[in-house]
Amino acid sequence: MEIKLFDSELKVMDVLWRAGPVPARQVARELTEALGWNVNTTYTLLKRCIQKGAAERTEPGFVCRALVPREAVQAAETDALIDRVYGGHAEALFAHLLSRRKLSAEELARLRQLVEDLS
Repeated sequence: MEIKLFDSELKVMDVLWRAGPVPARQVARELTEALGWNVNTTYTLLKRCIQKGAAERTEPGFVCRALVPREAVQAAETDALIDRVYGGHAEALFAHLLSRRKLSAEELARLRQLVEDLS
């Protein structure tokens, strides 16, 4: 099951992924401090994440936790980016990323090893 999360929902999920099960008021406090959101905005976004099946709420205390792992969302978002921007060609994304800045010899060695391990 693929869940499409928008940027604002990903910010809420990031708190849940980092903090684990956490009261909604703590999520709201963190996002108010970090982004200037008001409490109602955070609660609305939490409810959307719950409706989409990305998170759940338990009582007492309106405790929220992520139901989907960060890695699953990252994989889905990466696949969507490759399809949408790079015409489904992962090598085009990889080439673009590598051309953005000069990599150190150590970084290149780690990338080579990663490619070898995946082959």
